Amino acid sequence: MILLNNDLSDLAQAIVHGKAPSSQIDTSNQNYSVAIGIEVYRNNYRGNLHDTLVGVYPVIEQLVGKDFFRLLTRRFIGQNLSRSGNLDHYGAEMADFVAAFEPAQELAYLPDVAALEWACHCAYFADDAASLDIDKLAQIPPEQYPNLILHIHPACHLVRSRYPITAIWHAHQLSASGDFHIDLDSGSSNALVSRKNDVVLVDKLTEADAAWLQSIQAGTQLGEATASTLEHYPDFNLQAALLKLVAQNVFENFTLGETP
Repeated sequence: MILLNNDLSDLAQAIVHGKAPSSQIDTSNQNYSVAIGIEVYRNNYRGNLHDTLVGVYPVIEQLVGKDFFRLLTRRFIGQNLSRSGNLDHYGAEMADFVAAFEPAQELAYLPDVAALEWACHCAYFADDAASLDIDKLAQIPPEQYPNLILHIHPACHLVRSRYPITAIWHAHQLSASGDFHIDLDSGSSNALVSRKNDVVLVDKLTEADAAWLQSIQAGTQLGEATASTLEHYPDFNLQAALLKLVAQNVFENFTLGETP
């Protein structure tokens, strides 16, 4: 078993890193050399990772074009190995990679769009979880509302950006009108990613709603999160925010914390 593991490790090193193949590899094949065989495997390896990234980052590909995206993914694959047998886990480092990728520096919004697309990908593959039981919530006495700790659904993510990434994302969906004229100086965007009925949703939150949700995500009790949000955003409407977020399946459950 140890010898087999070593042989497989040597083969992987040859395919992924271009290292010399192990002397244990059979070189007796008369149809093609070991080098050609390894290159076939290497092309398949890179091709599978490229196809995975195309599936995860379709908006990025549309924004930069197929040729540039292929260059980007080639560099990304060279620097970021697949560390899981499940390719659904591959590509998490894309936002940081794009931010440092010199040929993409003029597209300053691109890393945030990548972060949003990864959040959508994670939302789609997140574990199933029950939605918030409104009837159960209604049984909580009003005086205990400040102690509520709302638990976020595992498919829910908040991506905050100085660019209008929500509008960019929506403009590049199949159902979009085809209007790609987006003012990049139109202000920041707080993209809420959620999943409902197996469909990934992306919506824009106000600064107040995003600040409140971020506090709730950190495990802050409802009363404290609301008071902190109102301190910075006096126009924050808790009821409207709750109705909006419950409708988007953002909450999974709740517990009662201790009275401060």
